[in-house]
Amino acid sequence: MKKRYADTHSLQTIQLAWPLVITQVGHILTGIVDNMFLGQLGAVEQAAGIVSNNLYTLLLVFTIGVSYASTPLVTAAKEESDLLKQTSLFKNSLYLNFGIAFLCFLVLFFASGLLVHLKQPIEVTTLAIPFFNVLIFSMLPVSFFFTGKQYCEGLSNTRIALVISISGNLINVLLNYALIYGKLGLPEMGYMGSAWASFIARSCMGIGFLVYLFQSPFTKEIRRYFFKVKVNLKDLANLTRIGLNAGLQFTFEVAAFSVAGLMAGRFGKEHIDAHGIALNLAAFTYMFASGISGAATIRAGTFKAQNNWHEVKSAALAASRLVLTAMGVFAFLFLAGASVLPLAFSAEPDIIKLTSQLLVIAAMFQLFDGLQVTMIGILRGLDDVRVPTYVTLVAYWGVAIPLAYFFAFPMGMKTTGIWLALLAALALVAIALSMRLYVLIKRNIRPVD
Repeated sequence: MKKRYADTHSLQTIQLAWPLVITQVGHILTGIVDNMFLGQLGAVEQAAGIVSNNLYTLLLVFTIGVSYASTPLVTAAKEESDLLKQTSLFKNSLYLNFGIAFLCFLVLFFASGLLVHLKQPIEVTTLAIPFFNVLIFSMLPVSFFFTGKQYCEGLSNTRIALVISISGNLINVLLNYALIYGKLGLPEMGYMGSAWASFIARSCMGIGFLVYLFQSPFTKEIRRYFFKVKVNLKDLANLTRIGLNAGLQFTFEVAAFSVAGLMAGRFGKEHIDAHGIALNLAAFTYMFASGISGAATIRAGTFKAQNNWHEVKSAALAASRLVLTAMGVFAFLFLAGASVLPLAFSAEPDIIKLTSQLLVIAAMFQLFDGLQVTMIGILRGLDDVRVPTYVTLVAYWGVAIPLAYFFAFPMGMKTTGIWLALLAALALVAIALSMRLYVLIKRNIRPVD
């Protein structure tokens, strides 16, 4: 009976998670596709794209994290069948997410000149600045996409974003090919064509999602109540409280990886490319864990709204088993394919060799990476966001960055040492957040009579 009960929780998590996984993979594939196309042009062009994406992603993930606030709140409103509340949360999150994205865009717009001061190879920086100046504009439509995505997830519908994400990636692949090489009647733009392809694809995804939400019968409450509900302090405060913590959690981690990339750049363009390629592959597998985490947020939020902590515990265990299984498979694939996977991104022997070494370390942190993002998702569903924020701050900025510098420079381990430091931080976060969830469940669960 217990096994069948556990299998039911796993099955329900999988049903929610698989569209999320494909959607998340689709989102990261935009950067991976760009990297692969740029790699065909040369190591300098590829490095320029990687540096630009690292800095752009630094603030992009903050805006994405802020958008995650609506999911548990919409889930609670759905449990109460409160359509006005649902629509109010959508409208307020739309304004909040766009406002945050616009502020982040302004920061990046005025910061592009700082690229020359990051002590990267000059030939890389020269190409990176115009690429970066185009890329940052996609910050705005991405906010529309994630507003819609998180709202639909709050309604337990994870398939709408899947369709839009796949469509956007197909557009990105086609435009990368057409704009880089001047095909299909479009101008030949070289490496800059990749930046424009990403911007156009992400614009189509963001605007397309908004059009869908106002037209679909599934979200008819938006069309019915959107102009009746108001932007209000209460909803904005709740969204901001959860969103800022979620945004900071993502930013602390991604910023650590971005700073790691800048440290790697001190050793030459080959190290930039190897770091970027290994990070692309690790980010790809991370999206599977992120999809499971998103499903866990929905399920934890639903059971918390019902004040059913036994089900919270069962859902958390099911999600943990799933993510450890999935990431264990990826760890094996990284170890087995460490010398083969880099060939899809580069043909230069030095880059392939270094990337292979980094993939061995990436294989070691797969389980920790998957577990930590799943714990963050569950805790967010339980409206527990402050402690995870402190944990990620200490782990990535109190441990990872100082340790990365020590390993890379005084110890002379270069980029390999940087990745060992990131491994230590991921392990720390995974263990600390697992303990936090255990404490919360133990505190709230009541014995069955």
